[in-house]
Amino acid sequence: MVVITAAGAIRTIAAIEAAATISLSIGLGGLGVPTPAFAEPTFTLTSKDFVPGKPVASAQLFNQGGCHGRNESPQLEWSGAPAGTKSFAITMFDPDAPGPGWWHWAVVGIPADVHQLPSNASASGFLKRFSAVEARNDFGTVGYGGPCPPAGQSHRYIVTVYALGTGDLRLSPGQPAQMFDHEIGTKPLGRASMTVTYGH
Repeated sequence: MVVITAAGAIRTIAAIEAAATISLSIGLGGLGVPTPAFAEPTFTLTSKDFVPGKPVASAQLFNQGGCHGRNESPQLEWSGAPAGTKSFAITMFDPDAPGPGWWHWAVVGIPADVHQLPSNASASGFLKRFSAVEARNDFGTVGYGGPCPPAGQSHRYIVTVYALGTGDLRLSPGQPAQMFDHEIGTKPLGRASMTVTYGH
């Protein structure tokens, strides 16, 4: 099939369609780059107790091994979780410790409608209200273990909240935090992190 233009030129329908497609693509995305889809809400994590660039308060420091804190887990709040989130998990990890690093905290089973934890949620019984499950940290205790690097050293502590596509990772209280981390990594929909530093 052909089309005769006003100028008398003959073009095939296919050629006209191709030209229109190129024109539309350039108009919308610039040089043929597709127009981006609407962005998902940004998944973010904040804390009143852990503020990047500020010292960690004694309340959040470990209370053994030469450290004299109160070992209270930090207040945390998150927003913008991906659609389809069925639960949240939290980890706290020190990548500067010798060997494979040091696990300070891991908790799973936080319901999808919970978007914050108060200070000391680990020891106060708050997490037990909705049957969240805590791991054994690398200090050998179940629950939160605060920063306590060797004297003269400064370490980073990475706190991450994960949005998961499942509400049941089939983990038991007191299993190693590294096992928690492995299972969390099988169902992530998104994550939000912050890093604080402490030395003494």
